[in-house]
Amino acid sequence: MTNAITIDTRGLSCPLPVLLAKKQLRAIAPGALVRILATDPLAPEDFRDFCRVSGCVWVGSREAKDGALEITIRQAEA
Repeated sequence: MTNAITIDTRGLSCPLPVLLAKKQLRAIAPGALVRILATDPLAPEDFRDFCRVSGCVWVGSREAKDGALEITIRQAEA
């Protein structure tokens, strides 16, 4: 994925990945692609819920090469 901002939440458990991402998203431009790396197996579900309430757009998730989860969202428009 090119031009995506990466937020590394590997090793953190719910609710910390979402809380960390929420804090960092404040400094990210509207519409930007954001890649979140996570090891918490519930992270995709948590980020889908986060997108529903925050206005961010769920793009998808997949397993990264290192076995972590790679979650992609689009920052909410202003």
